[in-house]
Amino acid sequence: MPMTISTTRPGTVLTVLLAGQTMASMDGSIVTVALPSIRRDLQAGAPVLQLVPSAYLLTLGVLVVTGARLGDLLGHRRAFLSGLAAFTASSLLCGLAPAAPVLVAARVAQAAGAALMMPQVFSLIQLRFDGAARKRAIGLYSMVLALGVALGQLAGGVLVAADLFGLGWRPIFLVNVPVGAVLVAVGPRVLPEGRRVARRLDLGGVALLTAAMAALVVPLIFGGQHGWPLWAWASLCGGPVLLALFAGFEGRVARAGGVPLLDLAVLRPPGVRPALLTCCAVMGCYTAFLFTLTLHLQGDLGFGALAAGLAFLPYTAGFAALSLTWARLPERAQSALPVAGPAVFAGVVLVVAGFAGAVPGAGWPAGLGTPLLFLAGAGHAAGYSPLMAQVAAVVGPDRASALSALNSTGPVLASVGAVAGLGGLYLAAGAGPALAVVAALLAAGALSAAVARTALRRRAPVEEHAAAG
Repeated sequence: MPMTISTTRPGTVLTVLLAGQTMASMDGSIVTVALPSIRRDLQAGAPVLQLVPSAYLLTLGVLVVTGARLGDLLGHRRAFLSGLAAFTASSLLCGLAPAAPVLVAARVAQAAGAALMMPQVFSLIQLRFDGAARKRAIGLYSMVLALGVALGQLAGGVLVAADLFGLGWRPIFLVNVPVGAVLVAVGPRVLPEGRRVARRLDLGGVALLTAAMAALVVPLIFGGQHGWPLWAWASLCGGPVLLALFAGFEGRVARAGGVPLLDLAVLRPPGVRPALLTCCAVMGCYTAFLFTLTLHLQGDLGFGALAAGLAFLPYTAGFAALSLTWARLPERAQSALPVAGPAVFAGVVLVVAGFAGAVPGAGWPAGLGTPLLFLAGAGHAAGYSPLMAQVAAVVGPDRASALSALNSTGPVLASVGAVAGLGGLYLAAGAGPALAVVAALLAAGALSAAVARTALRRRAPVEEHAAAG
């Protein structure tokens, strides 16, 4: 029977885990609004400056699966706290960086710490919570994971505008230091001891997956900025080939009795693959929606960075409201949410796309925008949290790290790809066409969720079988 958290202060445990997740999620976007200030202060050129946000996403995307497996090797609590300590220390280095190259190097170190810390959050939730408690915990986790990008933009705008102690952009990184220090001090006292299920790290798998992820992420981040040269297309084509080689290698490791870097058996239960595909589609479309609408508000309608960030508060409220309440709904309603959520989200995006395309320069309709974005946020939450809870129940705690790795990597790839593809469409054709494509992708996500729901409902959760035994 899986272990529960009945004796280990569940509220305190979640606070520590989700606070660390929040910092890591926010730091992917918090730097965006500060780039002009960083450029002036450090006299950085554009090529180096673009690495400040990109190096974080690139390193995170490449290393997060390895970080998940290190949790099995070191123990999830130790891996979480080690990653948190590294993230906190590198945040201090970011805030004190005297030159742009130092800042870029510190961002790489910061992302490496996040890649070790982040997968342990979902793993510990899945290992230590059961039933309704797990659903509530996954709802809160999903809220933090999804809203980190928007909160990062908002917090970045507030901190840069405040110019605390005359430090300009530096507080966007320094704010992590006291929070991280408190979490590192409290964590060993409240986090449950993680179990170790791996004796050694699959270095061959690490090498193959690192090469595959780099081949996919590097062109997505840098290809558009350089006009999509031949190397970018060659790299994108080589990425799936390397992933296939990785999958074959992992299968051989498992058949030989070893512990593969990523246990691909997590994908075997019917419904898991379309469910994860839906979650990636929803997260990618959210990032594209946020990116496109932010550019539209600032570039086309003249909003400032802070005002554009504040415009998304209704979205945050809608996501939070659904995330905090869906686990209390009847089972039939919970089952319908993963399909209804992306469909509602798609409808809202279509309305916003129509307005942006048909009435350019007319301003943001505050009265209409608030309920629309609230519905979009609720639809996003409905299409992610309940589905991940169903998948976690079917997969079971034995493959918590593998599911956590996929749940961390998929949204990163989807988000980077969405910004690269749909961001480019916005720059070429405007907000209307870009948002129309987002709506179409969300509709496809709703269809995928329907397939996943049918398959998942046919399987009794693994944990119920274990409990019955």
